[in-house]
Amino acid sequence: MASVHCFLGSSLSSPMITLRRQFNLPGLINTQKRPSPIRACLNVDISPKKNVEMGVKTQEVIEEEARVIVGTYARAPVVFSHGKGSKLFDVEGREYLDMTSGIAVNALGHGDPDWVRAVTQQAHALSHVSNIFYSVPMWHFIVSGSFFFVFPSNMNAALGTEFKVELAKRLVSSSFADRVFFTNSGTEANEAAIKFSRKFQRYAHSDVDNPPMEFIAFSNCFHGRTMGALALTSKENYRLPFEPVMPGVAFLEYGDAEAARELILSGRIAAVFVEPVQGEGGIYTATKEFLQSLRAACDEAGVLLVYDEVQCGLGRTGYLWAHEAFGVYPDIMTLAKPLAGGIPIGAVLVTERVSAAMKPGDHGSTFAGGPLVCNAAIAVLDKISNPDFLASVLNKGEYFKELLMKKLGGNPHVKEVRGEGLIIGIELDVPAGPLVDACRDSGLLILTAGKGNVVRLVPPLIISEQELEAGAEILLKCLPALDGRKQSAETELPPNNVFEAIIDCSLLRLNMRFDKPVSITGEEHLPFT
Repeated sequence: MASVHCFLGSSLSSPMITLRRQFNLPGLINTQKRPSPIRACLNVDISPKKNVEMGVKTQEVIEEEARVIVGTYARAPVVFSHGKGSKLFDVEGREYLDMTSGIAVNALGHGDPDWVRAVTQQAHALSHVSNIFYSVPMWHFIVSGSFFFVFPSNMNAALGTEFKVELAKRLVSSSFADRVFFTNSGTEANEAAIKFSRKFQRYAHSDVDNPPMEFIAFSNCFHGRTMGALALTSKENYRLPFEPVMPGVAFLEYGDAEAARELILSGRIAAVFVEPVQGEGGIYTATKEFLQSLRAACDEAGVLLVYDEVQCGLGRTGYLWAHEAFGVYPDIMTLAKPLAGGIPIGAVLVTERVSAAMKPGDHGSTFAGGPLVCNAAIAVLDKISNPDFLASVLNKGEYFKELLMKKLGGNPHVKEVRGEGLIIGIELDVPAGPLVDACRDSGLLILTAGKGNVVRLVPPLIISEQELEAGAEILLKCLPALDGRKQSAETELPPNNVFEAIIDCSLLRLNMRFDKPVSITGEEHLPFT
């Protein structure tokens, strides 16, 4: 039966929830203090992996970064200079097929001409203005003979309409939502959703002293790295170095509708956060029945249902919104990664009843919703929301999954190929790190997910079938790199992404890799997302 993990400390099973109610025991929070078993700075001394060859330019860039950048990223020994379409090129002149998209960000690939035009034209006019003011698109005037032409910097913007408003209109008209709040990232969007949820409950329960303020999240989930979003993220290795984080979060098994319903109806829950398709967690898709059960229980209890579509939304699954495939709609949805095609942006989409609880001063952001980033986002959204574009993503995703199952399915290390549209996972029975390295050396960029044993493929949505075929061939060619790497799937696996190097917190070390897993309270990597 699913367990409920409660800050700070122990776990409670579903029967324990019933017992707690019967005997009026304390709620979700176990306040018994315990020392955190790890520190944020790990001070792990790892010897460099042998035979890591780098060009002179690559070495220079890596050494220069090590002198001035805080070592929170474990990077691969490759330095990119430019990209085009689904390809990236490094400073040594090598070409790579990019199936990472900057971790599901570059939906239109690299250098899309309409996106470039939207960014450069708006940068010439107005890049930033405070949210205490309004702004409108710059209009260009051209005189040709006796004719006079006027057009906006973005031809899709309405006359005199603020880019932020124009983008919000597009998001609202294509979704369940009535209003939008802009942020700068996915974690900021989830932070805002936390605040909106609590403010909504205070607004809806204005006649009580203690309205519901707690949250439900699920196993394998990832919602961000800031303190509130971090508290909603299930993996302990993200949270432990920074405890105490926000209390009042219960983690249930992803897909356990019965346990979720029981806790939702407890009267303490403000909102349920769920990813319709989990990305960093290992490419797991919710069932329609699970989401329907969450929706019904939330409606019954007055709890908000929040979909985190930061990675799976905006066309990635072949639907503009991942939840569209199920026909089950939220009260709040968070977005980010691909929305502006590589420029930082996030968004929180809400219903009118959620928006009604928010007042001036309740939340804000210096940079969010600026004219430059919103103009870029309009250029992206206008393309990816096209029904033909979405159909192509769906078709390419099905083709790619079938191709991968055909080419890789017979390998004993491949347990499953799964996913929706162009967010695909290949689950292995061994750590995926050697395959990531071998593919990169062969000109293919891939990610990992889950416990480090899932290959995550999130290519640009504009990738061609020929490029998908090329990627599948490289994966097939590199599979022998997994031989001799057998390890229990029940244990946490080595570093989780394209990047296996580690930088010591006290002394920056270059080109470091794990020769063997380094266990951190059962978690052996700190993956990217």
